[in-house]
Formats: sequence, structure tokens, C-alpha cells
Amino acid sequence: MTIAFEDFLKIEMRVGKVIDVQDFSQARNPSYKLTIDFGPLGVKRSSAAIQPWYRKEDLLGRAIVAVTNFGPKRIGPFESEVLCLGAVQSDGRVVMLRPDEEGELGARIA
Repeated sequence: MTIAFEDFLKIEMRVGKVIDVQDFSQARNPSYKLTIDFGPLGVKRSSAAIQPWYRKEDLLGRAIVAVTNFGPKRIGPFESEVLCLGAVQSDGRVVMLRPDEEGELGARIA
């Protein structure tokens, strides 16, 4: 399936920095609740099913890439405001996407 370039431009992917990580035991898959600083866009929260591959201390302070203009999604008692992006490997492992250089928080990925 292909999409028009104009459709791609509607998706806002931005750079954020993880400022808090909490276990999310109510999620179906082993997950964390992430609090992410997007600079001028403010602080947003996300549920990320990455617990088997990342420790909390490895995520804290890490730059990430997330889609910031999807509507909120309720996951159990938690409202996820952004979608953190990751590359799903052939073995099911998720590798979180991040910029080579942190740059400005909230910077749009183009």
C-alpha cells in the first residue's frame, strides 16, 4: 500500500526526552509508563511495551522519537498521549528509535 506524500506530512514525529519511567503492571504486555519532555510542546505520557528489552535506568534521560498528533489512547487505567516509535526485529524485540544527536526537544522529524 502506498500513501500520498501529503498524508505523510500530516504525521508529526518529534524528538522527546524521557524524564520518568514507571512499571505498568496493568498492561497486557510487559510495559512501562513513560513521561516524556517535548520542550515547547510540553510533557506527554506514553505506554511502551518494551520492558523485556530495556531497563528503567537505560530509558531515563534517553532521547526518543514519537508521534505526537494521534489522539489519546486509553490502556487500562492509563491514558497514552503519544506513540513512541521502535523498529520491530524479526525475533519480536523492539529497538526504540532515537536521533543520532539529541538536538532540540520538540524538533519535528522530516
